[in-house]
Amino acid sequence: MEPAWRQQGRGRGRGQGRGPTLPDPALSQQRGSLHSSAKLDGTKRSKTGVPGTASGPLPSKELSSQSKFEEIQRSNQAAAQRFTESHYSSSSDDEDDGDVELNGKRGKILDSTFTSYTDQTGGDAKDLERTRRYLNDAFQSGAITCLICIASVKRNQAVWSCWGCYCLFHLPCIQKWAKDSIFLVSSVTDEDFGKKEHPWPCPKCRREYQHQETPHRYHCYCGKVQDPQLDPWLLPHSCGQVCDREFRPACGHRCLLLCHPGPCPPCPKMVQVTCFCKKAKPVARRCSSKAWSCLQPCGRLLRCGQHPCESLCHAGDCEPCPRVSQQACVCGRELSQRLCASPLWHCQQVCGRPLPCGNHTCERVCHSGSCGQCPRSGNRLCPCGKSKFSLPCTKDVPTCGDTCGKPLDCGLHCCSMRCHRGHCETCRQEVEKQCRCGKYSRSMPCHKVFLCESKCPRTRSCQRHQCRRKCCPGNCPPCDQHCNRTLGCRNHKCASVCHQGSCYPCPETVPVACACSSTVLTVPCGRERNTRPPKCQELCRIAPTCHHASREKHRCHFGACPPCRQVCQRVLGQCGHACPAPCHDEVLVRNTDRVQLAGPWEQQSGPAYVSRALPCPPCQVPIPTACLGDHEVSPVPCHRQGPFSCGRPCGRLLACGNHSCVRECHAVSPASREDDKRQAGRECLRCEEPCSRPRPPGCPHPCALPCHPGPCPACTKMVRLKCHCKIMSLFVECLELVSADEDTKKSLGCCKNQCPKELRCGHRCQDVCHAGRCRETCSQKVKVKCPCKRIRKEFPCPKVCDGQAAVGCDELCKTLQKKASELKEAKEKAAIEEERKQQQAELEAFEKRLKGRRKRNRRNTDVETEEAVWHKYKKYMMVPVCGVLLALAAFYILQID
Repeated sequence: MEPAWRQQGRGRGRGQGRGPTLPDPALSQQRGSLHSSAKLDGTKRSKTGVPGTASGPLPSKELSSQSKFEEIQRSNQAAAQRFTESHYSSSSDDEDDGDVELNGKRGKILDSTFTSYTDQTGGDAKDLERTRRYLNDAFQSGAITCLICIASVKRNQAVWSCWGCYCLFHLPCIQKWAKDSIFLVSSVTDEDFGKKEHPWPCPKCRREYQHQETPHRYHCYCGKVQDPQLDPWLLPHSCGQVCDREFRPACGHRCLLLCHPGPCPPCPKMVQVTCFCKKAKPVARRCSSKAWSCLQPCGRLLRCGQHPCESLCHAGDCEPCPRVSQQACVCGRELSQRLCASPLWHCQQVCGRPLPCGNHTCERVCHSGSCGQCPRSGNRLCPCGKSKFSLPCTKDVPTCGDTCGKPLDCGLHCCSMRCHRGHCETCRQEVEKQCRCGKYSRSMPCHKVFLCESKCPRTRSCQRHQCRRKCCPGNCPPCDQHCNRTLGCRNHKCASVCHQGSCYPCPETVPVACACSSTVLTVPCGRERNTRPPKCQELCRIAPTCHHASREKHRCHFGACPPCRQVCQRVLGQCGHACPAPCHDEVLVRNTDRVQLAGPWEQQSGPAYVSRALPCPPCQVPIPTACLGDHEVSPVPCHRQGPFSCGRPCGRLLACGNHSCVRECHAVSPASREDDKRQAGRECLRCEEPCSRPRPPGCPHPCALPCHPGPCPACTKMVRLKCHCKIMSLFVECLELVSADEDTKKSLGCCKNQCPKELRCGHRCQDVCHAGRCRETCSQKVKVKCPCKRIRKEFPCPKVCDGQAAVGCDELCKTLQKKASELKEAKEKAAIEEERKQQQAELEAFEKRLKGRRKRNRRNTDVETEEAVWHKYKKYMMVPVCGVLLALAAFYILQID
C-alpha cells in the first residue's frame, strides 16, 4: 500500500494541492457573515419601506434602482471575498522577513501573546526563549513544513499539532497517516483482521495515540475553539484566548499565555518554599524554579549509621558515605580497607569448617551463618533414581543394575543403558523423519535433524522479498534486509528493516544558512531547495577586493558585493594630495577586445563588459594662484597649477596716458620701480587710437593729432552753416564760431539778403535775413471784389486781415445775376427735351427690329421640309471616311520619311 504522499506523483514538493482540501473555516465564516449582513440589510430596508419589499408593487424606476443596488452589493461582496482569499491564503513562503512593516506587525503579535506572562514576571521574558522560537517559526518563511507531504503549512489550512513534539501536520495528512498505520499493523498482527483497535504513532516523535485520539476536527493550539477564525493580528491557527493548559511537570498552575504553538513556558507564579535540607527559612521563588539550595552542609545521617552527610544542601537521597574504614569479611578471616558505604564483602577462601557428621568439611566460599547438614547424610538415590539406599556419608551410592530409562535429548526415546553415572549418550535409533517444511521424509538416526534443500517461495512480511530459507516450516522470519527505499525528501533512503507500507518521514533536518553561516534556519530534509535563506542581520564578512582595508558596512548577502563607494584616498604622485574620487579599482567597462562576428550563427566568447582598474582622475584640489597680470587670485585645480590668463583686459596705462592695454591678461616684464607696476610694459600694445580728449563746447571736429598727452591745439577748420533764412550756405572758422557770443553768432549767420519768409497775411517779409520770427507789420495794399466780382477796391493789408474791408453789389449786379439764372434754366429744359426725343427714337427702332424677327420665325415653322438622306446619316458616314483619310495620310508621310 503506497503512502499518502506517493499516491499521486512521486516527487518532493509535488504534494501541494493534492488530496482532499478542507474548506477554510475563516473564509466560510466570513462568507456567512457577509450573507447574513446582506439579509440583515434587506430586512432593514423592508422595515423602513425601501422599494423592493413586500409593502406593495414596485414602480419601474424604483425596480431598476433596486436591481442596481443589489448588483453593486453582490460585486462588493465578491470583491471582499477575493480580498480575504488573496490576503489570508498566502503561504509563509511569500513573506519577506526583512520587511519593516512585517517585523513591526510580528513584534506586536508576540508582545500581545506574552503580555499575560510578562505581567506576572515583571517584564522578565528570559524563560520564553523556547516558546518565542516556536512563535518565530510560525512566522518565518519555510519554517513550518508538514513532514508527511513535505509541503508548507499555510495559514488558512486545517492543521493538527502533536502533544509530544509539537510538530504541525496538515489535518488530511495526519488522518491518512493514522488510517494507514492502523491498517498495516492490523493486517500483520490480527488473526481477525480489522476487529482490534491498534495505536498509531506520530510521524516525528513516534508517540503513540489510541484509535479514539485520531483527529477529526480542526482545533486551535489550546484545543478550546473548533475551526478557529483566521485573524491577521493573531498567530496562525490560534484562537487568541488564554492557553490555560496545565504546566509540565504539573505544579497546580496553568499557562497564562495566549493560545500558542509549542510547549508552555515555565510557570511564572511566585510561591514560598524552603531549601532541600529544610534548614533555611521559606523564600518567595518562581514556581518553575522553586527547588533551591541554601549551600549549607546537609548534615543528615548516612546509611552507614556513623557519619553525617557533608555535601552541600542537595535534592534527593544523600550519596553513599565516601569515607574508608577497616572492615572484616563475612566469615571474619580477612580484614580490608573499604568504603564505609559497603561494609559487607566476601573473601575468596573456602569455609572449611567441619560439618555435623564429623567426616567432611564445608566446601562453601566465605559465608555467614551455620554451614548446615552434610549433603551425603540420610537416604540417597541411585544414579537412575529408581532405588533408595541408606548408607553412611563415607560410602558412595552403588548402581542398581536396572535400565536407566531417563528421557534422552530427542524427547522421544529413553536411555537403554543400565543405571550409570554421568550423562546419557545421544539417541541412535533409526526413525522415519520428515523435513521441516513437510515435503520430504527419510530414515535416519533420531539425534540428527533432517532439512531438505528446497527454498521457501513465500513472501515475507515486507511483501517485497521472498523467504528463500531452506526447508521453511511456514513461519517465515521477518525480513532482515534494509528497506533502502528513497524517502520523501529525495535525499536519503530508509535505514529501517524492510517493512510493509509507507516509510516514516525522513528524521533528518537540514540547516539553511545565510552566506556567512551566522544565521541558520533548520528545516526538514527535502525542504532546503525550496526554502529561501534567512535574512541575516550580521555585516558582510567578504574581504575587500580593492585597495581599501575594509568594505562599506552592509548586510550579509549572496553573490558579489556591491561596488565599493568609498573615497579612493590614494596619494597622487605629483602633488601628494589624496584622490577624492569614488573607488575605481573595479569598474565595468565595455570590452573592446571582442572579435567581430562573421555572422549571427556565431557567439561571442568573452563578456561584453569587463572589470578593470581605472587610473586616478587628475587632481582637482583648488590651489590659490594669481593670474599673469595680477588681476585676481583664483582657485585653480592642482593638475593645472601655474600661471594662467584670467581673460580680463590687461588694464595697464599706455604711454599716451589716456588709454589702457586692451590685450587679454598676459605676462609683463617686472618693473624697475614699484610705482611702475600699473604702467605698460614692453609686452603691452602700443596706442593706435585717435585723440579722444573732449573738444571745446560746440566744436564737432576731432583732434587732428593722434592720441597724445597734454591739451589739444586750436581747431582751424571752416564750419559750413546755413543763414537764418536757410537759403545760402556760409563758411566760418570753427574757432571764431565757438568763441563768439550770441550777438556775434547772429551776425555771422546773416546772408544780407531780404527775408524770404511769408507773413500770416501771405506777403513776403520786408526785413534783411534775420533770426527768429518775422515782424507782422505788412505795408502792402490788397484788392477786394464784390460777391459777383464786378466791383474792385484797394485796402491796406492789416484791415483786410482784420475783416474791416468789404465791397457790396449794386442794382446792376443784381439784374445781371437774374438774367444769367433765367438763361441757365432755359438751357437745362432744352437739354432735357432733346434727351427725351432721342430715347423715343431708340425705342421705336428696337420695336421694328423685334417685329421683323417674329415674322421670319413664323414662316420657318409653317413650312416643313423633309430632310435628305445625306443630312440624316451624314454623322455615321463621315466617321469611316475620316478614318480612311487619316490612315492614307499617315501612310504617305511614312513613305516620304
